[in-house]
Amino acid sequence: MSYHHFTTYERGKIEELLSLGYSHRKIGQRLGRHHSSIDREILRNITNIGYDGESAQSTYKTRRKRSKPKGKCTESLIACITDKMLATWSPEQIANTVTLGIVSFKTIYNWLYLGILPAATLQNLRQNGKRRRVEKRGKFSMGTPICERPKEVKSRTTFGHWELDSMVSSRGKSKGCFATFVERKSRLYTAFKTPDRTAASMQTAITTLYNILPKGAFQTATTDRGKEFACCTAIQEQLGLTLYFADPYSSWQRGSNENSNGLLREFYPKKTNLSFVDQKELTNNLFLINSRPRKCLNWKSPIQVFLHELAHLS
Repeated sequence: MSYHHFTTYERGKIEELLSLGYSHRKIGQRLGRHHSSIDREILRNITNIGYDGESAQSTYKTRRKRSKPKGKCTESLIACITDKMLATWSPEQIANTVTLGIVSFKTIYNWLYLGILPAATLQNLRQNGKRRRVEKRGKFSMGTPICERPKEVKSRTTFGHWELDSMVSSRGKSKGCFATFVERKSRLYTAFKTPDRTAASMQTAITTLYNILPKGAFQTATTDRGKEFACCTAIQEQLGLTLYFADPYSSWQRGSNENSNGLLREFYPKKTNLSFVDQKELTNNLFLINSRPRKCLNWKSPIQVFLHELAHLS
């Protein structure tokens, strides 16, 4: 029997059965409890006038409140960390000297971001909090979460499941970007130029690839929650294609696409204005990437594996 606390009802029954002269062993049998549990409950809550169920329940609630851990965030610790931060110490310096073994530097950062250190702010950090990465792109809450994605997609045992993303252009007025796609089993990587990073442009790119591929070669897609994928409902209605959305800050759930984007960045570094890229040149660079043998494919190239899978589509 798994362990669980006595309920108000059980404490009332114990009081009743004790008044009727039942032994602790008999009470345990009636309640489906071990007699030693009944012994401890009675000894812990008995008073001068005997065992009272209502009083025992009240005492139990008081003990439960006191038993909850207070945590590491104490007034003295907060004062100590704040004092050092005001003295221009970094959280890592504090964690490895003053609070060694108590809290880590990540905890100190979290307390700072949550406002638990009221006298210290991001301005007390040497970088003034500039290194903290904050997602500035628009997001949305609709869509199917990745936890509902079929298991065979995660295991890469079936063909036709893609990862999607967008690659932005250089900083400035240029809005040119790429809509990038990678097939999870074969690792085939492709990209389309888009005029901007809008849902309409991404919908056009997804529709284009879907229409190019044979039936069954594009079954699902996994993306992040960038605003360019707000077209998920329209894609579902138009193509019957389900878009699964990765968890926040979990780029590893779309690792193939992230890695492939890095390969393409070797041709187009971040300062490149993607709006000036010629589609023919892009296609040629994609061919070079897909022609390389991969260790994960038993030293076959993505093109070889992709064509093999296409030939075996039912």
